[in-house]
Amino acid sequence: MRRIACLSLAFLAAACGSDAPTKEEVEAARVKVERAVAAAHHVRGALEVLGVLPVYTCGEPRRSFVSHAAEGVHARYACATATVEAHDAVTDAVVMRFDEGGCDIHGLRFTGQVAFLYRGGEDLMEVHADLRGLSVDGHNLQAEVGYGTCGDETRLFADVEGGVPGREDHTFHIDGRVGLRGGVPVIGGSEMVLDGPGTLTGPDGTDRLTLTSLLYDVGQYLPKEGTAVLETADGHRLEAHFQEVLWRVGKVEVTVDDKEPVTVPIVR
Repeated sequence: MRRIACLSLAFLAAACGSDAPTKEEVEAARVKVERAVAAAHHVRGALEVLGVLPVYTCGEPRRSFVSHAAEGVHARYACATATVEAHDAVTDAVVMRFDEGGCDIHGLRFTGQVAFLYRGGEDLMEVHADLRGLSVDGHNLQAEVGYGTCGDETRLFADVEGGVPGREDHTFHIDGRVGLRGGVPVIGGSEMVLDGPGTLTGPDGTDRLTLTSLLYDVGQYLPKEGTAVLETADGHRLEAHFQEVLWRVGKVEVTVDDKEPVTVPIVR
């Protein structure tokens, strides 16, 4: 699992004074933050699955759109194919299958298959993707992602749960939402803003997780902006505030309870 480098060492350089966290508290915070980052990474990966197909064009007949979308998959991704399945009068599916060796898209490796359900018509379309048959970077996810468009608002969501990579007996669940930024495409753009509550569960209990405005460059493991807050099962509060410094260089400011923050350099 990728790690946030130098967090333990940052204690030696940055933590001093009576209000500074102890070395043990910094190490515990590092482990917790790594778990939160790994969980958020998989939610981001699940949402990026939506970008492998075009966004529905309002006003176009549903069956015409899904046929064109399926036809263009293999031309766009040589390692994937897609077929259309009619479900009922208001629902069609595009089933996308990745080659056995996997398919690298947006910095992630996809294997297995995913079904995109298109429900509605030209004035209101709901798109849901069931990812239970899909593996992202070698990890299977219990996940559903999707969006609604052509109505009063565009909504994106991700309900994702699974094991924490590299942490045996640890699981996560995040009910994520994607923020929309002016000038940024809804899906398939270069940035993504993730918000939402969640939980991280392990042998020591369940920690409550809140993600606020985590801004990702598509394909990157670490966010470049935003905040992750963990309220731990043993009564502590950890806050990780990500900030961009230069292109692909940033920092995360980690606060344990009400003690002095520790600033850690990171390379995304």
